[in-house]
Amino acid sequence: VQLQASGGGSVQAGGSLTLSCAASGVDLDYNWIGWFRQAPGKEPEWVSAISSGGGRTYYADSVKGRFTISRDNAKNTLYLQMNSLKPEDTAVYYCSTTDRKVVRLWVLTEWDYWGQGTQVTVSS
Repeated sequence: VQLQASGGGSVQAGGSLTLSCAASGVDLDYNWIGWFRQAPGKEPEWVSAISSGGGRTYYADSVKGRFTISRDNAKNTLYLQMNSLKPEDTAVYYCSTTDRKVVRLWVLTEWDYWGQGTQVTVSS
C-alpha cells in the first residue's frame, strides 16, 4: 500500500487549500481512510475520515464546518478541502488507511498505512 499526499502550501488566514492523497495497493472504496495532522511541538491528531463502503464522513470538532473530506473511487484518491483556514491549522498533514473494518478514529495505532505528509502553513 502506498499513499502519496500533496497539495500543501502557505496561505493567509481565511484562505483555502485542497489536499490530495493518491492511493495504490488498496481500494479506498473498501477501506476506512482519513487525514491526520501534527503541529510543531504537538502530538499528532486525527482530523477527518471516511468510512469503508457507505462513505460516511467524520470530523474533529476543531475542523467541523470548515473542512470537507471526499474520495474519488475512480481515481482512488482522497481529498481534504480546507476553507477558512486558521493559524492553528498549521501542521504537517498525513493521509492514512487501515485494514480494520471497525476503527477508533483517534487511535493512531489502529491505522496501518501512512503517506509521507504535506506541510500546510497558515499565516495571520
